[in-house]
Amino acid sequence: MSDSTSKPDELAGTEQSFVQHLLELRNRLVYSFFGLLVCMGALAIWPGPATLIDWIAIPIQAHMPPNTKLIAVGVFSPFFIPLKVLMMASFLLCLPWLMFQAWSFVAPGLYSKEKRFAVPLIIFGSLLAYLGIGFVQFLVLDKMFAFIQAFAPPSVAATPDIASYVEAILSLYLAFGLAFQVPIVVMLLVRFGMVNVEQLSAFRGYFVVLAFVIAALVTPPDVISQLSLAIPMCLLYQCGIWGAKWFAKPIKSEGTDES
Repeated sequence: MSDSTSKPDELAGTEQSFVQHLLELRNRLVYSFFGLLVCMGALAIWPGPATLIDWIAIPIQAHMPPNTKLIAVGVFSPFFIPLKVLMMASFLLCLPWLMFQAWSFVAPGLYSKEKRFAVPLIIFGSLLAYLGIGFVQFLVLDKMFAFIQAFAPPSVAATPDIASYVEAILSLYLAFGLAFQVPIVVMLLVRFGMVNVEQLSAFRGYFVVLAFVIAALVTPPDVISQLSLAIPMCLLYQCGIWGAKWFAKPIKSEGTDES
């Protein structure tokens, strides 16, 4: 006679109703919203929306004619553009808090072995997002605008509209911030047993093609920004494979016995 020595399911009896899930989702959204408000208030006091715009305008102003400024074509642009930049900076500052709220919402449905990745996931994910945005701000934009402005005829004064400039860099911030999450996605796929390292290694060639297709779709139509997104994605994919070998061993079932 063989008695079952499997451990009881630690999630047994923790199921919640649909209404409880909605209430928990509401609470997490409220916490996230107040976190954003706090960050917006802090950034509005220091350094202020005007200084934030001055910072993000540095890459393009370095390639504009001397003593020229970005122009505001729209009637309401002087009001809405600083507000948009302030909201963007607040979101970036609040990103770890937002990721923590998202994790707190899904954590009750996970096993303890899976919950151990909460803090590393939040920290690593936030750092990668900041790294991607910093890569855009301090490297990609400077090279991209130098490439674009080189095509401007001598009779054309390059004085871009601040609204179109902010929209362009926001899309680049978003694209690079998400693209730099590739290692986390790769390691989580292995960790939860959806794929293994061998399958990811075999998919490497296809991912290179996919990275260049994504870069062509989400970046401006210049080769500098496209290469600047595709090449780091390929390198980060390989880093994700290396990280998966060391960090993301597949989680075993909670009920398996150890002999």
